[in-house]
Amino acid sequence: MPIRIEMPRLSDTMQAGTVVKWNVKEGQKVKSGDALADIETDKATMELQSFEDGTVASIAVPEGQNVPIGTVILVLAAPGEDVAAAKSGGGAAPAQKQAGGSPVNSGQSATATMEPPAGPTSAGQSSAGQASNGHAAPGRDGGRVFASPLAKKIAAESNVDLGSLQGSGPGGRIIRKDVEAAVGGAPGRGAGGSQAPGSALHTAKQAQPLARTQVSQPTRPAPMAMPSSGGGLVARIVPLSNMRKTIAKRLVESKTTIPHYQVTVEASMDALVELRGQLNEQLANQGIKLSVNDFLVRACALAMHQHPYVNTKWAGTPGGGGNEAIEYLPDVNVGVAIALPVMEDGTGGGLVVATIRNADVLGLRQISAETKRLSEKARTKGLSVEEMSDATFTISNLGMFGVEAFTAIINPPNTAILAVGGAVQKAVVKEGQIVPGHVMSMTMSSDHRVIDGAMAASYLNTVKSLLEKPATLLV
Repeated sequence: MPIRIEMPRLSDTMQAGTVVKWNVKEGQKVKSGDALADIETDKATMELQSFEDGTVASIAVPEGQNVPIGTVILVLAAPGEDVAAAKSGGGAAPAQKQAGGSPVNSGQSATATMEPPAGPTSAGQSSAGQASNGHAAPGRDGGRVFASPLAKKIAAESNVDLGSLQGSGPGGRIIRKDVEAAVGGAPGRGAGGSQAPGSALHTAKQAQPLARTQVSQPTRPAPMAMPSSGGGLVARIVPLSNMRKTIAKRLVESKTTIPHYQVTVEASMDALVELRGQLNEQLANQGIKLSVNDFLVRACALAMHQHPYVNTKWAGTPGGGGNEAIEYLPDVNVGVAIALPVMEDGTGGGLVVATIRNADVLGLRQISAETKRLSEKARTKGLSVEEMSDATFTISNLGMFGVEAFTAIINPPNTAILAVGGAVQKAVVKEGQIVPGHVMSMTMSSDHRVIDGAMAASYLNTVKSLLEKPATLLV
């Protein structure tokens, strides 16, 4: 019997997926665990792995096509089975249809957007979640070489073997100037040298197999290199990725259905900065370095016990209807916004919210370790659905980018989000004297259906008090 591999559901909101790149071809033998394709969902790009041994009999969906979950995308001939018979008998299941006969859209959040393999025509360009596997080409030894889409295109047009080049981009990635150097005969930085770390294909797997497939989240492409001095900008249109479409849809929905308002307070950070320095000095030999954000996560989580109305969600419909309710949540799960890198080709970026579960019962070390783990995974392999689910409150911190203050849009179904600027040293008044001091601005956007202005101010003042007396965060 032929093995029919269907488009799996890779996230809780996924309705359809895009085959960004096939990593196999018809007639190729595969083993369990081999990478079959890179699949773009509404949240990330993930590597689809085979859960069976066999031979590729038929690729039913071309690269760039967006199909509903459950659609057969590839047929394998089982070991010992005739490949031709499997191809003729394994046919692809048709895409689901709407009543009018047109194919079902990929949910309300996304349609196909992908980077072309190398040619001039495409269905769009890759998302922030596009894995670097989507930009890989076969090397001379049969392995895979990581290259930017533009580098691949130039190499194809100039008949340059990417496997003969050494990348000079981040993580050993081959970029445009490496190919141009090869075309011009110059050695360039891309020729020779040892392989840069971080270029190996990541093959981590998700814990749960999906039907006859299992999915892992591959390494993301490296952040883009800054253009050389005097380089000109290029006019272009980049279609939205599935992730960017989902971000746009959710934030428009948030701003149009949730009555936002903002409350801002400033906290003196001198005591916390001093305490953090002492702790990091003492913990340096253990490889632990606490950030200001670690203290902030703990302060926000502990303050929920005094102000549980912030740890809630709106359970009614946006337009009313008599069934509105406020649901008080038993767990304090703090979401931390993580910015994803922008790629060399200008695509990418985006934002994911990683969930630190039960943050109110975690110590600073645990919060620090979990935040670092989730941040690193978000920017490399990509977060799982579990790691992005169930946040009850969100923190968006742009202080590390030199931002002093900003406002953020609520992340539904949360009823509040805290926008945090940097701890900036400025002139402050203490005991009638103007002295230097560290001040941090915090602006909370709240859902006025649930949290009134005085309630938001009360919560923020509790957070402020915990930050200004940080010893309380250690117990």
